[in-house]
Amino acid sequence: MEAYSPWPMPTDDGAAKHLIAGTRLPDVALPATRGAMVNLARFQEKAIVFVYPMTGTPGVPNPPDWNTIPGAHGSTPEAEGFRDAYAEFELAGYEVFGVSGQSSEAQHAFAARAGIPYLLLSDEKLAFADALNLPRFETGGVAYFSRLTMIVRDGIIYRVIYPVTNPAGHARTLLESLTAVRA
Repeated sequence: MEAYSPWPMPTDDGAAKHLIAGTRLPDVALPATRGAMVNLARFQEKAIVFVYPMTGTPGVPNPPDWNTIPGAHGSTPEAEGFRDAYAEFELAGYEVFGVSGQSSEAQHAFAARAGIPYLLLSDEKLAFADALNLPRFETGGVAYFSRLTMIVRDGIIYRVIYPVTNPAGHARTLLESLTAVRA
């Protein structure tokens, strides 16, 4: 059952239908919150890669029309959900990465503020997003990533969740589906 949200819910507009099982991630290194560069195409383990529009900053207003854009709200609760379930994802054999178009500095500040234990990757130059043709939306003259999650093994997508309709509960629901398969 989906959680109630006061914000408009996204629907599947087909913008991620090209992200199919077997798609190799692009050979692009992205700056991570701990200062290293991470190339998900070369990550030789299982990973959850959740792509999100942006996390807010206390005292800074949301972009124009944010409250009316389906799927725009929810990045902070989604990231916190992955934070809260991180140890369980690790026990299940998955590393977690979050990707947004925000700067490394903004991501680092959020990670410190929210106690995020996994890496957030900055695709500020859109190299990763452009190579995968990730779905986006625009407001205030700025493009933001639409929320989606890729389950990846050895740099290859084997499952995509799009759209993510319950960001706050997404990590828990995903973890339950992954561990049910293993049982």
